[in-house]
Amino acid sequence: MPILLFSQQLPAQEKEINTLIDAWHLAAAEADFDSYFSKMTNDAVFIGTDPTENWQLEAFKKFAKPFFDKGKAWSFKALERNVYLSSDQNSAWFDELLDTQMKICRGSGVLKKVNGQWKIAQYVLSIAVPNENVDQLIQIKENFDNKLINSLKQ
Repeated sequence: MPILLFSQQLPAQEKEINTLIDAWHLAAAEADFDSYFSKMTNDAVFIGTDPTENWQLEAFKKFAKPFFDKGKAWSFKALERNVYLSSDQNSAWFDELLDTQMKICRGSGVLKKVNGQWKIAQYVLSIAVPNENVDQLIQIKENFDNKLINSLKQ
């Protein structure tokens, strides 16, 4: 019987996680700063599409606040999402395809339970590039990347 109970809990946990992530994206679309950041852990990290964007929570809040204050942050809508739970059901990870102002992007993240509630601990946003367009993209970003590579190697 406990195995059946465990298997019944998994869909409920996944639903709870999906609801949280959808609400997080909606809070950004509605420029609800407090709601958006309340869904993240105190030590959360947001990794953006620019290679220099590795935001610790307080720095990310400072970066994002002017966007939220203008009443327009960003709008991400999940097209598909996969959620995975750890065996102890206290951490989870996910990946999602998103419809955004940058067209299709990929998001992935890590969640953990904090005081019984799921919170986003890390989120990584990437612009999805079809394989047949990679050569063009490399040309577009080559100068920027070469400068950044050289500075990081020093």
